[in-house]
Amino acid sequence: MSITTLKRAARESVSGLPRAFWWLWASTLINRLGAFVATFMALYLTLDRGYSASYAGLVASLHGLGGVISSVAGGVMTDRLGRRPTLLIAQVSTAVSVAVLGFMQHPAAIAAVAFLVGAASNASRPAVQAMMADIVRPEDRMRAFSLNYWAINLGFAISAAGAGFIAEYSYLAGFLGEAVLTLTCAVLIYAKLPESRPSQAPSAPGKAVEPEVGMGTVLRDGRFMGVVGLSFLISLIFQQGYVGLPVAMGADGFSAADFGLAMAVNGVLIVALQLPVTRYIEHRDPRRLLILSSLLAGYGFGLTAFAGSVAVYALTVCVWTLAEIVNAPTQTGLVVRLSPVHGRGRYQGVYTMSWSAAALIAPLMSGWVIDRFGAEWLWGACAVLGTVAGLGYWLLMRTLPEEREATGAAAPAPDREAVTA
Repeated sequence: MSITTLKRAARESVSGLPRAFWWLWASTLINRLGAFVATFMALYLTLDRGYSASYAGLVASLHGLGGVISSVAGGVMTDRLGRRPTLLIAQVSTAVSVAVLGFMQHPAAIAAVAFLVGAASNASRPAVQAMMADIVRPEDRMRAFSLNYWAINLGFAISAAGAGFIAEYSYLAGFLGEAVLTLTCAVLIYAKLPESRPSQAPSAPGKAVEPEVGMGTVLRDGRFMGVVGLSFLISLIFQQGYVGLPVAMGADGFSAADFGLAMAVNGVLIVALQLPVTRYIEHRDPRRLLILSSLLAGYGFGLTAFAGSVAVYALTVCVWTLAEIVNAPTQTGLVVRLSPVHGRGRYQGVYTMSWSAAALIAPLMSGWVIDRFGAEWLWGACAVLGTVAGLGYWLLMRTLPEEREATGAAAPAPDREAVTA
């Protein structure tokens, strides 16, 4: 492939998106560049502070619980207060709570503030996704969500490497550094991003105002809640790369460095392939993509049962990373497609909650299965979950609604006859 072809492909991947999207993208990248707490919290508690692994697990669970609760709360705030105010509140709260966490000494205080950090840091996600749907044309959304996901992983890869060096010097510097970068993100949002929440006034004579959307509307939307349930299953599978895989590799005699080497493949592939793969799939049937990604995720982890070397473990990571690359923008775009315009925050909040809940439950699930039955049963369960998710997407998505904005009016109620119990 020539340099000219590569330049043209890169230009096509980023062209045509509004300026506001790129400010939002930049805020995502800055935010992820400061992801110190999520990466090194366990090491900070066990190595630097001398607490037990059980206590570190409790703090991690409380951090995750805060994220579960704030997913819904952030979605409601996004619709009621607006995208921009929600982002500002979430980012400033995250910066303050992260800085305070670095100075906490008592175990109970650390646990309580970790809960607040989890809640504050997760509250911005529904607002980011809703704002992105507001400002990007429907035909460009998959590309936009893919670029945002790419920024998340690029920022995390850089921050993980840099945070390791910072931790060698001072964990407190890491906490304060994350607080500064998060505040920088808030300043960028305040200075560059206008409010994008659509007005509920009719855009043209004769067009109906979309009815008010509450949490009851979301929970009664059978098709959407089915997607949320399937998202939860997919999330349980992907979480095993961070909870089940290191335990299984350790039990097989591999070192932490071996695990890091295998997992490095995940970040490298996402940074290298996210944009070209998205260009290939962005106009393809989302139903087929979700079914394919579910099967790749399930059987990618299922193949781990046969791994006996770092190279084979890395090969299995390649399989489920490809599933992640396809699934992330496709599923986020589907959530927007199923959401009424003035309920995007609530819908995105409930969708985000499925990932937060999986992050909370996956460690318990993997530990219980490995302890009672062995790692092979965990990988077999992943294959089963991937198959169930693929079948579920096939059943739920046999008919997809038209884009909500296509007519400028409120979309019809979901076709509940196409939704299985």
